[in-house]
Amino acid sequence: MILLTPEEWTEKLIPEANTLFTVKPVYRLSVNRVDELPVGGLKEFAFAGRSNVGKSSLINAVTGVKGLARASNTPGRTQSLNYFEMPEQFYIVDLPGYGYASAPEKTVQAWTRLIHDYLRGRVQLARVFLLIDSRHGIKEVDAKIMKMLDSAAVSYQIILTKTDKISQKQLEEVMRQTKETAQKHVACYPEILATSAEKNRGIESVRAQFVKVLTGV
Repeated sequence: MILLTPEEWTEKLIPEANTLFTVKPVYRLSVNRVDELPVGGLKEFAFAGRSNVGKSSLINAVTGVKGLARASNTPGRTQSLNYFEMPEQFYIVDLPGYGYASAPEKTVQAWTRLIHDYLRGRVQLARVFLLIDSRHGIKEVDAKIMKMLDSAAVSYQIILTKTDKISQKQLEEVMRQTKETAQKHVACYPEILATSAEKNRGIESVRAQFVKVLTGV
């Protein structure tokens, strides 16, 4: 029996993943409190990251729906948990960006509480994609989220964004550092993905992760 590495599985599943995303997700609802979360058994894939890390742009690229998630150059625009449904299959959840200190303190506290309550207690949550800006690497605020996900036993995977903004040598170094850090976190999936929504790099690999989780690979 030949055992494939996570990276080899990703490559193998790309055709199936691209077929999966020929069906386009649609916006369903925005949630400001955990008691507003949808009920039902659909799995949820959440995109989390610091404000302005490129969550909306990556979601749009992965789904192939331009403007599905609202992208903005203004950090902190996403203030709710925004649910997009792949009809009768799963939800994609765009979480509010964390670590944006310029918003009113009460607003930041509300966002932070909402994110933490969701990540700690959502049974339907199948995986969190933790987005890290490749230009900056893992910051202290990211490390806090990683520790919280570890303690809650929530499976998460790191996706580096905006890799078109750095050189190949810089990318190799940030990948090395990120993998080294990920290995210290029990709930962190070992495969690190490098993406650029602008250049459409790594998008198929992100899609493949949905198939991995849904099929139990």
